Amino acid sequence: MSGLSTGGTDLEERRLIAAAKAGDREAYGRLLERHQAVAFRAAYMVTGSAADAEDATQDACVKAWLALGRFRDDAPFRPWLVRIALNEARNRRRGAGRRAGLTLRLRDEPQSSTVAASAESEAFAGEERAQLAAAVGRLREDDQLVIAARYFLSLSESEAAVALSIRRGTVKSRLSRALERLRSELEETG
Repeated sequence: MSGLSTGGTDLEERRLIAAAKAGDREAYGRLLERHQAVAFRAAYMVTGSAADAEDATQDACVKAWLALGRFRDDAPFRPWLVRIALNEARNRRRGAGRRAGLTLRLRDEPQSSTVAASAESEAFAGEERAQLAAAVGRLREDDQLVIAARYFLSLSESEAAVALSIRRGTVKSRLSRALERLRSELEETG
């Protein structure tokens, strides 16, 4: 547990935040190196376009830099950046006049090094991931976002609450209802 603060943000990150708030661009760049990929994935889920997600992420990084003075020192940076990226992605989607759904891309889970997966089992796993992504894609946007935040972006409940601008208890209740709707959706199609 060494190196971790009580708020879950490691000491190195707190140092980088303090330095960035003091105007250190290199420190801000190091913060972005840590968290820009998850911000991009969040933006991609909303836009469905790598180019739009990249633009939204870049805009989010600039906006975060400009708003860094208002950032709470004890708050985790990752969900804050993700929230800004999600907002930028939504603005792009609305601005483009598209009513695109969230695009959920499920990562391939690494196989155990002791068990080599057969081509058949890998194909089956790929089919299952595609069915799951399609089922999640048929849910309401709020359901998609809470499931994506917790399971596809691996945000904690607290981080998901910050990223989605809702309370932690709301994350729990929304996630519970969203998973129930997902189960129903999978049962209907399965």
